[in-house]
Amino acid sequence: MRIALPTELERITGHVMREFQPDVVHAQGHFTVSKAVIHNAHEMGVPVVGTNHFMPENLTHYAHLPERMEKLLQRWMWSQFRRVFESLEAVTTPTARAAQYMRGNGFDADIQVVSNGVDLDRFHPRATREDFRDRYGLPAAPLLLYVGRLDWEKNLDLVLQAVALLPSPVPIHFATAGTGARREALERLAVELGMAKRVTFLGFVPDEDLPALYAGAHAFVIAGTAELQSIATMEAMASGLPVLAADAVALPELVHPGENGYLFAPGNAESLCDQMRRLFTDCDLRDRMGQESLRIIQDHTLGRTMEKFETLYTAAAGERTPAWSQPGAGRAKSLVPSFMR
Repeated sequence: MRIALPTELERITGHVMREFQPDVVHAQGHFTVSKAVIHNAHEMGVPVVGTNHFMPENLTHYAHLPERMEKLLQRWMWSQFRRVFESLEAVTTPTARAAQYMRGNGFDADIQVVSNGVDLDRFHPRATREDFRDRYGLPAAPLLLYVGRLDWEKNLDLVLQAVALLPSPVPIHFATAGTGARREALERLAVELGMAKRVTFLGFVPDEDLPALYAGAHAFVIAGTAELQSIATMEAMASGLPVLAADAVALPELVHPGENGYLFAPGNAESLCDQMRRLFTDCDLRDRMGQESLRIIQDHTLGRTMEKFETLYTAAAGERTPAWSQPGAGRAKSLVPSFMR
């Protein structure tokens, strides 16, 4: 997590905006940089659309506070979010569950649900690379995949425990793609569980290799309990994979039990193990569920997402008139600030 000190932010972002002269600003958060841009936009009469990807739970557990103090911190963080986002022309969030979560934490303004979207031209079942498994040291066994951060809220220790519970005749290899604070601890856990040979920690995988990684897998797993949507899950679905997901926050909007995968109770390794066994002992079931993932993900195409945002931008731009659009004000000749050219 990078932190931008607020000292010069309003001046710097204000300079960028005066040169860029936007018709509308889209803020993807309410922290320091976004807050400075939103403040400048209000001063300059520029309408702002904001998207919320924020859950305090993704941050506060790193503070290692007593539970009561952690709850107080979360309430304070929500109050800061409301103070910034309730002043915007339009507010979106990726899922209906995320919108419900925002309302449950006191956000009273209108919320529009707009999926993050997924690029179906990049992620699809046909994305292959002949030497991929050899280059990454992956065995020929059916592959269960996780893509994302290796951090506490992703609950990957549960996945390792579930894989360890599988009877040895069930063919499965678990691979994680990503980095994070928990990698060393997870590697130690795999050794302790006696399953070091059944798991590969790939570390950082470049973007250009991700489509082949998804397409080469047989199922995707996500045990996180703080997901407002999960782009990685959508990429897996676009690649034709069935999904095993925690029954938490917004994941049930993507994973329909018995159709394109299964949901398991958070913290229940036995339940997840049973679902793994079902998937990895029935090729036809995996194929059917993978096809259903492809059908469901059609509602989350990047094109649909952009169309919805363009509609919001047009509506927002009609509500305010930026200072540089006033009579006599000129438009900048270039959309790139001079100090960036």
